[in-house]
Amino acid sequence: MTARYYYILRSSWLRLLEIVYWPAMQMMVWGFLYTYLYQSRSAMADTAGLLLGAVLLWDVLFRGQLGFTFTFLEEIWSRNLANLMMSPLKPAELAASLMLMSLIRLLIGTIPVTLLTLLLFGFNIYALGPGLLVFFLNLVLTGWAIGLVVAGLVIRQGLGAESLAYSIMIVLLPLCCVYYPVEALPLWLHPVAWSLTPTYVFEGMRAMLIHGVFRTDLMIACLALNAVYLGIGFTTFVLLLQSARHKGGLLTMGE
Repeated sequence: MTARYYYILRSSWLRLLEIVYWPAMQMMVWGFLYTYLYQSRSAMADTAGLLLGAVLLWDVLFRGQLGFTFTFLEEIWSRNLANLMMSPLKPAELAASLMLMSLIRLLIGTIPVTLLTLLLFGFNIYALGPGLLVFFLNLVLTGWAIGLVVAGLVIRQGLGAESLAYSIMIVLLPLCCVYYPVEALPLWLHPVAWSLTPTYVFEGMRAMLIHGVFRTDLMIACLALNAVYLGIGFTTFVLLLQSARHKGGLLTMGE
């Protein structure tokens, strides 16, 4: 399944261009804002590096989830899902192939953008060192967990749930404290923010960029939460798939 998705991706240069295009455009916009703040000696100039780091890491989360969900949606658009479900393919195997393809798409889109950021704006996200790998892992796991739930909802509810692939991450954006610390939220929203794994990553990123400290406690808590959410996501995916099979929804999927 992974080879199949890879061949589809490799066969179209437009698909490859799209993977790089949107992250690059977003980084150009925020990067020029970073340049303006730095050159104008604004009081916010010291926060510009935090801004670029947050944009890059947010894109890892966003593109990780999109890569998972879009790969799955291509099966819906091509009306091939029923064929896959009639084969010996197991749900875990399908999920694993979608995860691996999400990682491939993410690397294709992220690495050129980080190099572009370094070349044009002098911001090196790799200066975070091994901590960057931990941030990356946690964000990818979160994207997969959300992607599993979205894929399950699309299977069960049909293409009416397709818009979730684009919108669900935007709903979480204000609560994940991407561009500001948790303290900026009202007190009653703090428990909600700390229940979301990206919050731990972005708080950890700010701790590294501002104080040069890697918050091991935050990353351990984040990994534990991700393990729970990934289990919930896969269980939800399987249950919704079984429900769609029972209702006969797989045969009409995409119509």
